[in-house]
Amino acid sequence: MSSTTITTTSAAAAATNQPFKTLVSPISPVVAKMKEQFLSLDIPLQVSKKMPYFDAKPVAPSSPPEITCWLLDTRTLWKGDNIFSAEGAAQALSLISLSEQNTCTTKMFVADARMSLGSALLKRLFISKTLGIPWKDVKIARKGNEKHGKPCAVDDIGRPIGGIDFNVSHQNGLVTLIGWDGRQQQRYSSTGSIQGLLSPGMKRDDVMVGVDIVCVNERDSAHTTIDMEGFDGWVDIYDSVFSEEERWSMKYDVDAVTLLDGSQLRGHDLGRHDRCISRHKDLNITTQTGKDFTFSSELLIDAKLRRFYTYFCYKEAYIKLAGEALLAPWLRQLEFFNVRSPRPGTQARCSTHGTWGEEVDNVEVKLHGRHVDDVKMKIQAFEEDFMLSAAIQGAIQGLKIPAFHTLDLDSEVMAFAFDHLDEKPLKEEPPQAPSRTDSVMNMGNMDAQIERLPEVNRCPEALLSPWESRYW
Repeated sequence: MSSTTITTTSAAAAATNQPFKTLVSPISPVVAKMKEQFLSLDIPLQVSKKMPYFDAKPVAPSSPPEITCWLLDTRTLWKGDNIFSAEGAAQALSLISLSEQNTCTTKMFVADARMSLGSALLKRLFISKTLGIPWKDVKIARKGNEKHGKPCAVDDIGRPIGGIDFNVSHQNGLVTLIGWDGRQQQRYSSTGSIQGLLSPGMKRDDVMVGVDIVCVNERDSAHTTIDMEGFDGWVDIYDSVFSEEERWSMKYDVDAVTLLDGSQLRGHDLGRHDRCISRHKDLNITTQTGKDFTFSSELLIDAKLRRFYTYFCYKEAYIKLAGEALLAPWLRQLEFFNVRSPRPGTQARCSTHGTWGEEVDNVEVKLHGRHVDDVKMKIQAFEEDFMLSAAIQGAIQGLKIPAFHTLDLDSEVMAFAFDHLDEKPLKEEPPQAPSRTDSVMNMGNMDAQIERLPEVNRCPEALLSPWESRYW
């Protein structure tokens, strides 16, 4: 069945065994407000002994909403000079749509094609798992703008599916996804009454998610400008993106400087050297404990660059909540405070390949000078040069952004896709909860007993961007 709102007949109609009716989505804000009140009701459903579609026993509440954070490393996948001849790429391409295949195969560089293919696979994996539908039935479109809107899961006729949101980002061979699963299975009382949400996938308050990944090692272009105009001149290039206070912090605040022997100097150890904006200078520092250090200011500039990219990663993840990217007109009014760059991933013998670094989750967000209270953000380091930032906004009470999990392509992506290409994946349910075969999601031939109303104009909310619909 589709995720439409189910109502029951009145008591008089129930006595005459009138059929159920399925109503289409609300068509106006007035109806939307009525729905809000209606969702809180405990509505009895007519349960026939001939139709064992409901579990009449009291059950435990459904599982709470969840946040998923994945990373797929494509740097060693699908080796070859082009994606057509790359080892194993043909099999992976067969799992995505023709339009997605076209996007992948028209990339100029094979590294970009790998990331595009990895992104398509992650989106389909998340949707199939979250909605509990076969891999081949996954449909993806964009909200709002067809070309630049935020990707979303849609039903057979192209309507965005509620209770689910996701976002992807890729950089230098790494692909990351954050997803929100807010869909809840219906619950029933001992009398067969629906308790709580009436429609699988419908929530009164949604959550938007955004993610970004940056590589702090892309320094060549930065170094050219820094050598000519100083680090402060390079930061000021981005005066349309960052506020004056943010840029000042980037120029003169330092989290830590990592020396060539692996030891670290904290910002307070630098004294007035934190004002240095040039490379290729010898800095001599005596710490409060009396230790002397001499090092190149290039290490200090690298530490400041890492801090700059921390700001950039935060800001990009936040504005991707609504899919607006760096086109958002309020970029300079979006400010981050209490920013600290996470320590990179480290491992014995200085090998950092595939290792996760520090997680930092205490950043403060302001928009137009006011604290943004309905958002949570986290940034996590990966290896020596990568940082990933995740953002969630909306009904986030009780939600936590978990650590990113590195997926294995063969065992966790490809195997799932082929196992559930035509079959629904089994979602883990809470203890004592009814299985999907006992819920209204799988009622067999009950559609034949449902009198459907004629189509009417649907609510235009489905045509809005996530940001617009949030304030609809």
